[in-house]
Amino acid sequence: MAMAMRVAATVVAPRGLRGLFSTFSSTSPFVPPPTIQADKPPPAEPSTNLFVSGLSKRTTTEGLKEAFSKFGQVIHAKVVTDHVSGYSKGFGFVRYSTLEEAAEGIKGMDGKFLDGWVIFAEYARPRSAPPVNNGYQYGPR
Repeated sequence: MAMAMRVAATVVAPRGLRGLFSTFSSTSPFVPPPTIQADKPPPAEPSTNLFVSGLSKRTTTEGLKEAFSKFGQVIHAKVVTDHVSGYSKGFGFVRYSTLEEAAEGIKGMDGKFLDGWVIFAEYARPRSAPPVNNGYQYGPR
């Protein structure tokens, strides 16, 4: 009787912990989840407005404008900051006077260092329409 139980245990259960946790085993009850590729949004259309991400907390609007002015006439630059701390939120916008200058700005600054951080420059996407809430405002305004 003991021999029959020992044979049944070796047939049903995989040998050792390696067999139990191995993803290569055909008897493993664990199946890795399928990899799902997230749909990337289409690239933004070329415009004179650039979105710059990866900025340091210490990057200022003046520093951003100075860095991008090497590639053309910067009309406007803005680092988006936290209202409480005053530090950068890590992104900003730069507006050039022409499309050609904007393309040069992307080519010259995308993947480059600014204030010790690697930044990324791309064409800014237009703002989406704000959600409709039937005119109701939340909280004091």
